[in-house]
Amino acid sequence: MREPALKVGFFTECYRPIVNGVVASVDALAEGLRERRHEVYCFAPRVPGYAERPGPVFRMPSLPLPIKTPYRLTLPLVSRKNLNGVIKRLSIIHAHSPFITGWMSIWYARRFDIPLVFTYHTQLEQYAHYVPFDAKAIRRAASSLTRAYANAADVVVVPTAAMGDRLLELGVRSRIEVVPTGIDLDAFAGGRRRSDVRASLGALPGVPLALTVCRLGREKNIELMIDAVAAANNNVRLAIVGEGPSRDELERHAARRNVADRVRFVGYVERTELPDVYASADAFLFSSVSETQGIVLAEALAAGCRIIAVNTPQTLEVLGEAATYVSNEAASMATALASLTVPPSAEIRVRSREAARRFGRDLQIERTVEVYADLLARRLHRSA
Repeated sequence: MREPALKVGFFTECYRPIVNGVVASVDALAEGLRERRHEVYCFAPRVPGYAERPGPVFRMPSLPLPIKTPYRLTLPLVSRKNLNGVIKRLSIIHAHSPFITGWMSIWYARRFDIPLVFTYHTQLEQYAHYVPFDAKAIRRAASSLTRAYANAADVVVVPTAAMGDRLLELGVRSRIEVVPTGIDLDAFAGGRRRSDVRASLGALPGVPLALTVCRLGREKNIELMIDAVAAANNNVRLAIVGEGPSRDELERHAARRNVADRVRFVGYVERTELPDVYASADAFLFSSVSETQGIVLAEALAAGCRIIAVNTPQTLEVLGEAATYVSNEAASMATALASLTVPPSAEIRVRSREAARRFGRDLQIERTVEVYADLLARRLHRSA
């Protein structure tokens, strides 16, 4: 029996043309729900000069922020046509940001008696360094915002149980559901190890190639990987895929550590090309301690990568036994790099792909729809 079609409204500050894990997660969830014949409408800030991709996306007026960033200050203005024709008819409102679009979603949810779901994508306090004020004060404010917003939602979705525990520590009392962010497992499992891709990533014949894929920001702890390459004794190469505000400083850091010739800053790579990139590396490195899950970890697992990761509760939960864990120190990661083989063993590839199974997008969609259906049933029961 086919489940009844739902009308779901996504509200998010962070959306295309920004490229990061949050946007990838939002798009993947929207596409998966639409494949199940549900309707998804996305409300996000308008970005000057950006040509919208196909799909029902409603852009709200926005202003630039006073700091250098691709993010915009959303103005909470929705046309009467979209209010009456879309928002009032929603089955579920699903917020992906606790900022202005998030508070808009609370207002509409309460005004029209629509269940509100909030996905906790980001540990905001880990990004205090981007705001030019006292870091401790900003972290306290970020924690207070997260707590207040989460407690206004009917359900808070977290990608890992570790993040559920974190919210409880912050004082969140709303219902919390763990729903891992899903990916297209077949697409990443279909990646091929290619000599031309390895060359583009800076590999040399017989020399191990390490890879990381991330936004180049301070919170990603990328200096640790560069320092580990400098300390490793096997001439390992590191390919850094991604862009971000810290790129220039990271390039200077590689030069200071005398490994500029061993660290390749690849830049942005189209998502469709990533499976071959993952498959062409000998190890995937993960140094961030600020993630709620780390969607790239699921992608690396699905591609069959050997993974070397800094040990945190959330990475341990995501990777289980399918990784080599290191402390948040360059010497520890350098020791792990010294044991790399070219290419990784078949046993490692099988183990990683097995661990990736629970990050299939279909599982995420099923769990999300279950949460929606339960909230709607509870609302119907209250009304009765």
